[in-house]
Amino acid sequence: MFMRFATNSFSGIGYWKGFLFFTNQTNLAYLSNYSIYSAMALFTIAFFAHAIEVAFSVRNLESKTAFDFSRTEKSGRIGTAMIFLGFLFLLAGVILRGASAHRVPWGNMYEFSITGALAFSGAYLVALRKYKIRWLGLPVAISILLTLGTAVTLLYRPSAPLVPALKSTWLVIHVSAAIISGGVFLLANCIAATYLIMERYESRGGRPAWATRLPSLDYLDQLSYRLVAFVFPLWTFAIIAGAIWAESAWGRYWGWDPKETWAFITWVAYAAYLHARVTIGWRGKKAAWLCLLAGSTFLFNYVYVNVWGTGRHTYSGL
Repeated sequence: MFMRFATNSFSGIGYWKGFLFFTNQTNLAYLSNYSIYSAMALFTIAFFAHAIEVAFSVRNLESKTAFDFSRTEKSGRIGTAMIFLGFLFLLAGVILRGASAHRVPWGNMYEFSITGALAFSGAYLVALRKYKIRWLGLPVAISILLTLGTAVTLLYRPSAPLVPALKSTWLVIHVSAAIISGGVFLLANCIAATYLIMERYESRGGRPAWATRLPSLDYLDQLSYRLVAFVFPLWTFAIIAGAIWAESAWGRYWGWDPKETWAFITWVAYAAYLHARVTIGWRGKKAAWLCLLAGSTFLFNYVYVNVWGTGRHTYSGL
């Protein structure tokens, strides 16, 4: 009788431990979701603040329309503060997502997307401390909202353990380097696209009033180059780390898997961009187009290959 009671007691304790563990996991997953939603709300406020900064700086003079951004300085600062707070809530959401599954939060396309948005916003905030790029606040907020909105509505998957192939220390090393590189690459692409738009305006006689606040073409050209040159070694390291991981997991360093192939194409494209600038002196329009071409290969790899591609890297969870 005593043994039966003891056995039932221990079984009951095990049941409650399992229940509490499951409840804790569920609570952390819910907290992660709420943090992501809160970050989206903050980025939405940032979007409206930066939109007001531009819209309400308009001054209608007798002969032309001009912009006086000193009138909306406070709105611009609010937008920057909201992006910073959104970054913090997004960081909390990513950390809680990982804690809910007891692993790094890079196991499917939803987690890649929220972490990519985190890296993109972080790259913007870091660059903002050194360069005067608050004018990028509006497109940055829009891009992050589109990424998070797609992740929440189309890509979301419940928190779950990693598939066996991803259970490795190299996941942290390889994927973190790739995500950071992607965030900086996309920021450089935004600046390159801005260069092309401003160059087109200036070639047709001058910038419109709303664009007079943006930096000079030389400044945009140099900033895009510096961002790519800064992060290109990290992308190189990410590819090398991935090859080492592939040898450990699959017994070969390189197999021309679609994701491996497009990661290499991205590396070649950005290497060509840096080579063209340093050795043959490409500047301005040609360099900006080449930067956008390289960025498009990264986005193709991130979206198409992850979602619709085949091979050993199909871990999107879709």
